[in-house]
Amino acid sequence: MYGLYDKEGILRFVDSDKDACIAYAELFELGSTNYCLIDLANDAPKVQSTTLDQSLGVSNN
Repeated sequence: MYGLYDKEGILRFVDSDKDACIAYAELFELGSTNYCLIDLANDAPKVQSTTLDQSLGVSNN
């Protein structure tokens, strides 16, 4: 998984294909000095799926 971040650090595009991220940057005329491409597969932390028990929620009414 790759993430394309603009020069301000905002995630603009995520895809499993590196070339698709580069094509996205080209589509919006982002020069290579205006974005960075990061391999998210190795950097992303593992997230476990959890189910929330909504019966424990508090109402703000």
